[in-house]
Parts: sequence; structure tokens; C-alpha cells
Amino acid sequence: MIDIRPVVHAISKLCVAMGVLMLAPAAIDWANADPNWRAFAMAGGATIVLGLLVAVATPGDGTPLVVEQAFLLTTGLWVVLPLLGAMPFMLGAPAAGWTDAMFESMSGMTTTGTTAFPRLDHLPLGTHLWRGILQWSGGLGIVVVAMVFLPVMRVGGMQFFRSEGFDTMGKVMPRAGQIAAEMTQLYLGITLACAATYTALGMGGFDAVMHALTTCSTGGFGRYDASFAVFPGSIELAASFFTILASIPFVRMLQLVHGDPAPLWRDSQIRAYLGIIAATCLVILVYEALWRSVLPSADLAREVVFHVVTITSGTGFASTDVTQWGYLPFVLLFFIGLVGGCTGSTVCSIKVFRYQVLFEALRGQLTQMQSPHRVRPLRLQGRRLDPEVVNSVMVFFTMFVLSFGALIVALALTGLHPRTALTAAWTAIANIGPIWGPEVTANGSVADFPPSAKWLMIAGMYLGRLELITVFVVLMPRFWRQ
Repeated sequence: MIDIRPVVHAISKLCVAMGVLMLAPAAIDWANADPNWRAFAMAGGATIVLGLLVAVATPGDGTPLVVEQAFLLTTGLWVVLPLLGAMPFMLGAPAAGWTDAMFESMSGMTTTGTTAFPRLDHLPLGTHLWRGILQWSGGLGIVVVAMVFLPVMRVGGMQFFRSEGFDTMGKVMPRAGQIAAEMTQLYLGITLACAATYTALGMGGFDAVMHALTTCSTGGFGRYDASFAVFPGSIELAASFFTILASIPFVRMLQLVHGDPAPLWRDSQIRAYLGIIAATCLVILVYEALWRSVLPSADLAREVVFHVVTITSGTGFASTDVTQWGYLPFVLLFFIGLVGGCTGSTVCSIKVFRYQVLFEALRGQLTQMQSPHRVRPLRLQGRRLDPEVVNSVMVFFTMFVLSFGALIVALALTGLHPRTALTAAWTAIANIGPIWGPEVTANGSVADFPPSAKWLMIAGMYLGRLELITVFVVLMPRFWRQ
């Protein structure tokens, strides 16, 4: 039987941290004489007390977690923290119901960015700050999970990066805790630089902080119903830059900080990611010029780059209606959303690494069919691909496609328009953000969706953010009989 006490103890300490974070929105609203501060004070106090009581009741002995406990910790965190994170939305503005509050909190923690609130412009500052904090902490959490836990758990081919995260950097950061600490410092530094850049380009101080939190987490929550359309064009370019920065492996940036830039330049995953962005932008611009006779301009180029970057990374900011660009650009944006960014970053979706493994496996199979007696080991980034990695990636692709299809059908059965069901499943399972369809409100929210559709999307966001396999393993009866 699995000993869950160390897992509960670890989660309880993170609950205390979440409660402390709730005091920041409380302070903002209190300073602005907004009575909404009481909601955050009550929620924060209750979360801190609950976390402390559970932590005392389940003292840890310092024993490292086994693999089964790592699965429980990962899956449990993204259930408990969104539950607690939803409380301020119910106790204070916008006084949301249980379904909408949980949707917003899960969308924040999974860095999806789809909102359940139909009116954002007049929400208190504390509520917006909390939405940003949820995304920022969720982005940090997934970076740590991706580089510390998933390689050990052998989820989705992540065991390929086990030596990358520990052996390669062993002389600099020999322990997982130290890796997590350095990643946190790097993440914080990028966020502060983003906020400073936004401020320098004319964004207000609070807006700069809030949008830096949601940019560097590649989350996409905005303060305004019009999203990024309220900001001048130069801010779109800054957002694109910092989004790309948050979409590349943090391990590579840490190696750069420690004086070794070579791995960053040599990483085929980064080159492929940037190549996908560049090629997509070029195709859309050529299509607009030749097919729709839209004269090329700096504004159009900036908007194309901005939306390609935000959708590829799963950030989901918007400054214009991309459906007006025509069918081909819309289809391209849909498919690049299913690609995602680099492994070991804050991004979501399938990720470039898995496509590289898939294409390498396909090429190897074709070579084997042409030359049955030729032995050609599969390689990626100069390293040999273990068959276990290839099999894990294939399993992930299979589960992703099946889960995606099942979610589309389930959402359609709730009464949603087929296009809405398709894009809602796409944005949930890949944690992207935008949805298109007749049921979507003017600010892109799901406020008018039936409750059943919202809960299906909550489940999709949860599955997608935790790489699907992590959740399905825990749901198997055999897991609990070990």
C-alpha cells in the first residue's frame, strides 16, 4: 500500500504558501479601499490554517519520494491548489458560482487562459492580481515538475531528459532541490524584466505586473475584455519576445547563465520551435498578400508574429480577430497550437520534442523497410534514443488523440455548436486559451456554456497540463495495489 502521508505533507506546505500569496491581492484591494480585500483575507487565512493543521498531522521524515508518491503528488497538487484558489472568486468579486470559480482557478493553474468571467474590465485589482498569481505559480510548478518529476516517472518520453537535467549539470547543481531553486530565480528574473519592459513601453504599473505574470507563465489571462488590443503595438513585440523566452527549456537558459551558451545554440528543439514560428508567419503573410490582396505592412506583420507566438506557446493573448485572416491562417494556427513549444518550459500542448521523436521513429521505420538488414539506431540531439523513450512518446500521442476526440464528442453532446466543441476541446486539452464559436461571449469567455461543458473543459485542462499519462496511471486500480 502506498504511504500517502509524505505526499499530503508536501501538498499541505504548498497550501500554506498559496494562502500567503492570497494576502498580496488582499493588500492591493485594502490599499484601494475596496471591500473585496476581505474575501482574500478570509480565503488566505483559511488556507494557511488548513495547510498548517494538515502539515502538523502528517510530519515528514525527510525520506525521498518513491515513483508512486511522485505520481500522487503531481496529480494531487493540481486538484487541491485550484480548489483553494477558487475560494476568493466565490467569496468576493465577481461572486462567481462554484463551477465558474473552479473553471477560472483551474484555467489559471494550468496556464490555459480561458476565462469564465464575461466582464473583466471592472473587476477589482485584487481579483486580477490573483488571476495572474495563479498562472505564474502554475507555470513555475509545471517547469519544476517537467524537469524533476516527469523524467523519473517516465511520462511521455521525458526520461530522455533525466541525464540532461541532472548529469549534464551535475557539477553546477547536483540536487533536484537546487535545480528547482535556480529555475525559480531564473523565472522570477524573466518576469521582473518583462514587467520593467512593459512599464518602459507605456503600460501602467499594475497592468505591467499582472501581464508580466501571465506572459512569462505563457498563461494569457488579461485584465481587459479586449485583451491586448488596448495596448500599443510595441508592447505586442515585447510580449512576443518574452513569450518565446518562456517557451524554451529553462535548463538551457540556466546553462547560459552559468557560462555555457553552447547547449542553447545547439539544441535542435529550440531551432525547430523558432523555425515553426518563422515559417508560419511567412506563410500567413504571403497568403494575405497573394490570396486576399492585403497590402503588407508593419502592423500586419506585428499582429501575425504576435498571434503565431501566443498560440504556438499556448499563451492565448489576442489583439485582433484572427478568423478574419481567412481559412488557411486559421487552420495553421489551429495546428501549431497542437505543436506547442519546448519541453522543460512553461508551455503546454504536445511539444516539439515529441514530434522530433515521432519523425525520427518514422524515418527509422522507413529506412528499415528499405534496408531490412541495416541497423540504424535512432538519434536525437546527438544522443541515442532509447526504445523506451520512443514507446512512451507513441503512447502519449495515442492517448492525446483519443482524449482529444473523446472531449470533442462529449462537448458536442452538451449542446455546443460543432465549431465551439472543436475549439473548446483544442484549447482545453492543449491549454491554449482562445475559443471560437457562437456560444463564446464578446470577451472570449465561456460564461454562456452549460455547466456540463465547463466541467468537461476543467477535466480536459487538468489532463492536458499533467501530460495525460500521469493522471491515467493514478486512476488504474493496479496502481493502488502496489
